Amino acid sequence: MNIPSDLKYTRSHEWVRSEADGMLSIGITDHAQELLGDLVFIELPEVGRELAAEQEAAVVESVKAAADVYAPVAGSVVEVNQTVVDAPERVNQDPYTAWLFKMRPAAASDLDALLDAAAYQQLVEAA
Repeated sequence: MNIPSDLKYTRSHEWVRSEADGMLSIGITDHAQELLGDLVFIELPEVGRELAAEQEAAVVESVKAAADVYAPVAGSVVEVNQTVVDAPERVNQDPYTAWLFKMRPAAASDLDALLDAAAYQQLVEAA
């Protein structure tokens, strides 16, 4: 299982990358895509949508199941990745480059509450 050390993680299996411009890129973890199997459909939030922390933001569907993707922190959606909507299998191929949406966090300090790679690995191993 791939868990990059430069990312933050949520208990609901989203990864978060802090970008140089202060925005956050969000996707699903390698563990999540492995559990779901081959993705066939992705529904992303609208640009401009305000999200609360842990609010449902997107949906990913596979041949096995559908799963909600949650906002890791409060903030507003600033961009969505149309490429993964058109080709959901990209998330299966490399979940850490196939981001789903980007958001502007309401407070950068909210990232401190997210899991680091070691804590996320412990969470997955304990499941």
